[in-house]
Amino acid sequence: MRDHGFAVLLFDFQAHGESGGERVTYGWRESFDAAAAVEFVRQRLPRERVGVIGVSLGGAAALLGPGPLKVDAFVLESVYPDIDRALANRLSTSLGRFAGPLLTPLLVAAFKLLLPPVLGVVADKLRPIDRIGGISAPLLLASGSADRRTPLHEAKLLFDAAPEPKRFWVVEGAAHVDLEAHNPGEYWRVVLPFLEGTLRTSH
Repeated sequence: MRDHGFAVLLFDFQAHGESGGERVTYGWRESFDAAAAVEFVRQRLPRERVGVIGVSLGGAAALLGPGPLKVDAFVLESVYPDIDRALANRLSTSLGRFAGPLLTPLLVAAFKLLLPPVLGVVADKLRPIDRIGGISAPLLLASGSADRRTPLHEAKLLFDAAPEPKRFWVVEGAAHVDLEAHNPGEYWRVVLPFLEGTLRTSH
């Protein structure tokens, strides 16, 4: 991004990287970090347009909590539509073909009961699909065709709930991975024109 003339802010969510915190909250507390990051950029560069690239949990954080973020462009990659589907997909994948169908519903129900006392959030707050309709900027929503954690049809549900202008981009062969690393050439052929078209201004 810097090579193409963009100013960039990278940061660690709470309980990630070098930031403090003990638990990941699937985008809930992280959404307040994202809002603070946008506010920081607005203060430092008040005349610039601001875009966000949110991957998986980062994309959920762009929509949940105090969000959707007040930015001028969204690139959201591999974002789960709601916590029920996110948990079920991850559990069924981990448990396998035989144990998955039997144990996944029980474990999802148990996990949702533990959300308030352990993470301080209820499952109803972890539904990006309910929040994406509130974005007020162009959207590029990307999903890997081989993603088992956020399958293509679930990503499409999230996309369908978003307002125009929007674009849905399927990355062929990609699982729940870094889409830029999976296919750098295609990534920049799609993402860079989108961001240049939405964020570039005369000044």
